[in-house]
Amino acid sequence: MQLESKKCTPCEGHEKLLVRQEFRLYLDKLKDWTVLDDKLIEREFDFKNFKEAMNFVNKVAEISEKENHHPNILIHMYNKVIITLYTHAINGLSINDFILASKIEKIKH
Repeated sequence: MQLESKKCTPCEGHEKLLVRQEFRLYLDKLKDWTVLDDKLIEREFDFKNFKEAMNFVNKVAEISEKENHHPNILIHMYNKVIITLYTHAINGLSINDFILASKIEKIKH
């Protein structure tokens, strides 16, 4: 299954949280993402400088808007970007988090 070819679907809060067995299948298709508390996924991206980091953040914002699924984004040490994904409406992980993560990975490469 190619996650990056899928589209995020609207989440209204009644969807089922992914449990560890389920999200592990999706996590295996991603690179360097970490699961925290079985509720969110996170990855740090390193860049040469602040401008490259900001260009990346802007591209993430464009994709996030298209997918209508928005990550938490932290820029620190001027050249590091931490992306944290979880589905706010269900306070945990959904397939949307893994779809967006796969699309974010494509930006970096």
